[in-house]
Amino acid sequence: MSDYVDKAARQFAAERANGICEYCLVAEEDGYFRFHIDHIVSLKHGGASVTENLALACAFCNSYKGSDIATLSPITNELIRFYNPRVDRWNRHFGLNDELIIPKTEIGEATVRILQMNHDDRILERLVLKRVGRYPSESALHLITEH
Repeated sequence: MSDYVDKAARQFAAERANGICEYCLVAEEDGYFRFHIDHIVSLKHGGASVTENLALACAFCNSYKGSDIATLSPITNELIRFYNPRVDRWNRHFGLNDELIIPKTEIGEATVRILQMNHDDRILERLVLKRVGRYPSESALHLITEH
């Protein structure tokens, strides 16, 4: 959790996200570590600690993202921004194929790659959660990814 985010803003962000990582969709109650409040645009890049710039993120998504806001495309070498939960729809940039998070756009690809969403350990985590009914199916995504 960031020292720059007060308790009320943290609670607001967690409630707005329904306790689910806004990047990989794992629920905080299923995580081993307490979830973090991510500055979508990091403070060092001019982002502010206002609710419109905050997202609930699991420890893995938040640590892999760090203060980054974009990455270079491995194909075009163009700068591609990351998925922004405040302005983007999850279903537009990502899909699910069993336990894999499938990028649908360049933004989705950049986010999946840098946040290591399909690392073997993260896939295994989603597999276990899915088997016990704790990770969404493709058909249930609309229930948790609506703004």
